[in-house]
Amino acid sequence: MANGRINKPIGMAKQETVVRTDRPIVVDATDHIAGRLASNVAKLLIKGNRVSVVNCEKIMMSGTRSNQIQEYREFLEINSIINYKHGPKHYRRPDTVMAKMIRQMLPFDRKPSGKESFQRLRTYIGSPKETKSIEKIQFEKAKIRKTASNYTQLGELCRVIGWTE
Repeated sequence: MANGRINKPIGMAKQETVVRTDRPIVVDATDHIAGRLASNVAKLLIKGNRVSVVNCEKIMMSGTRSNQIQEYREFLEINSIINYKHGPKHYRRPDTVMAKMIRQMLPFDRKPSGKESFQRLRTYIGSPKETKSIEKIQFEKAKIRKTASNYTQLGELCRVIGWTE
């Protein structure tokens, strides 16, 4: 310690994690809780990774089927009296619903980094050909812990509110 500074040895430099941008991180969303999955994917996007979420129709929403349908139908009633363009957009496809959930967890409106990170996100219904060869990851903390009867599949909810495959 000289002059009040701590001298680090030469070999102890801070390690940086290498981000591979040639291939996206593919997340298999089967049996994941929607909010927990969205927060984990948002963290990956903020770090600079490209993320593809596959099987969005198999994501689980916590709560009974009737409660989830009632809540989404109440959301569908929100609109603008003056012009429909001023109200919120009501997505009905599972991949766009999931993309909106992830977008709401990013600093999308406040910072340009949020918009850049959202552009690195891809959501899919099913599993497309280009992601089949890539290893898929799952988040253990985001998986369902109770029986599947306590949850509602996002694809089933979207079919009720107007999604036609």
